[in-house]
Amino acid sequence: MAADLPKVELHLHLEGAAPPTFIRGLAREKHMDLSGIFGEDGSYKYRDFWDFLKVYEAATDTLKTPEDYRRLTLAVLEESAASGVVYSECFLSPDFCGGRDVGAWKEYLLAIREAADQAERTMGITLRGIVTPIRHFGPDKARQTAICAAETAGDWIVGFGLAGDEKIGEPKDFRWSFDAAREAGLRLTCHAGEWGGPESVHAAIRDLEVERIGHGVRAIEDMALVDQIAEQGIVLEICPGSNIVLGLYTGWRQHPIHQLRERGVKVTISTDDPPFFHTTMAHEYDRLAEAFDWDAGVFHSIARASIDAAFCDGDTRTRIIKTLEAAHA
Repeated sequence: MAADLPKVELHLHLEGAAPPTFIRGLAREKHMDLSGIFGEDGSYKYRDFWDFLKVYEAATDTLKTPEDYRRLTLAVLEESAASGVVYSECFLSPDFCGGRDVGAWKEYLLAIREAADQAERTMGITLRGIVTPIRHFGPDKARQTAICAAETAGDWIVGFGLAGDEKIGEPKDFRWSFDAAREAGLRLTCHAGEWGGPESVHAAIRDLEVERIGHGVRAIEDMALVDQIAEQGIVLEICPGSNIVLGLYTGWRQHPIHQLRERGVKVTISTDDPPFFHTTMAHEYDRLAEAFDWDAGVFHSIARASIDAAFCDGDTRTRIIKTLEAAHA
């Protein structure tokens, strides 16, 4: 059932979605030794979230040219489309794509968009980009990233976010970057409530005025915050498989997504960095159906909530809604 349902994914890191085989192939082409980041089964190997960040950045180091990113985008979208994703928003960082230089960033972005256009024609999947500074790189570099975002805001770069180590710095440290992105017409999200606890969600809402929260699951530890999120219509980009593999929760039935939804919070489903967490969107659907007895109607409702929360233009949203409704009918 799951593979056949059209899906909308709002929380996907482009580099983090790189299949291990793709990264190993690039490393061979460039004569780079990355054997230390792979396990015996060929998958990515890491000990915990902070080691995961190091492995992620080591894998990303193979991506050195716009052409590398063009190939990466096609590989990622092929995996997503096979899982039934019809619309996706991915996090892109000029930190990795051109070193935060606006001219270089535009070259990388052009290559990514060319691949996305090709995938839309041949695979039926639509992609849009959210520019994302890396929190542990610091506020000064985030300002440079925000300038890159503002210079390329439009019909394809539609959002601005913040990713990386939640335990470094405070959301308010990045206020300048978020204000600049907002002034450029970009819509806002922020990773919070994964490792930083419910206070990090409070801070992202209060200090950055975001309309979506990446993860946000630790809000469940503060029911007044949960009610605030529901009342304000803030959307949570939830990645259950990621949360479970990284040890936030012991299993699928222990994950708070069902409880949050029952409390009136708008929840969405995403994979985060799927090969790192041995997941796909179809796998997420299957496990959630098993854990909470969700049927196709529930998943359709979540997909509709997801496209309603997407940062794309109205025409794109209408087109995707028609796809979702036709499949549900």
